[in-house]
Amino acid sequence: MNKNREIHPDFLYFLALKEPDLIDLFKDVRNYILSIYPDSNELLYHTHALTTVYSISEKLSDAFCMIPIYTNHLNLGFNKGVLIDDPHALLTGTGKLIRHIPITEKGDYQNDDVENLVKSAINFAINDMNKPSKSSGKTISKIKKQLPRND
Repeated sequence: MNKNREIHPDFLYFLALKEPDLIDLFKDVRNYILSIYPDSNELLYHTHALTTVYSISEKLSDAFCMIPIYTNHLNLGFNKGVLIDDPHALLTGTGKLIRHIPITEKGDYQNDDVENLVKSAINFAINDMNKPSKSSGKTISKIKKQLPRND
């Protein structure tokens, strides 16, 4: 599996609209996640945030983490954050399941505590999965194509 997986063109289209520092930070967090679990499937969304979701299958329900990119910041989110062990209380948020770590610099995620949290989320997703998955390392765009505007 190639750790340096290319970013899908659908995602790049919207990513290019972000500030250069935010783009660089996203790319680094993405590479960090892919270095921990290179076989993860990457699901791409553009809703209220431009988001990459990392899953052990092709299903969102089997996801272990995500990187939502907002206007001026990004997070390292955990889809079932309330259910995974967080011994260092890194996760924030008030949702029913999702928790996140605010990311502003490499030190926010490039450390043993976050790596262990990601691995814990992966193990939880594997144990929680309904049916074993045969696909790995795929990028699946769920982004609706944008038609060019004629203003």
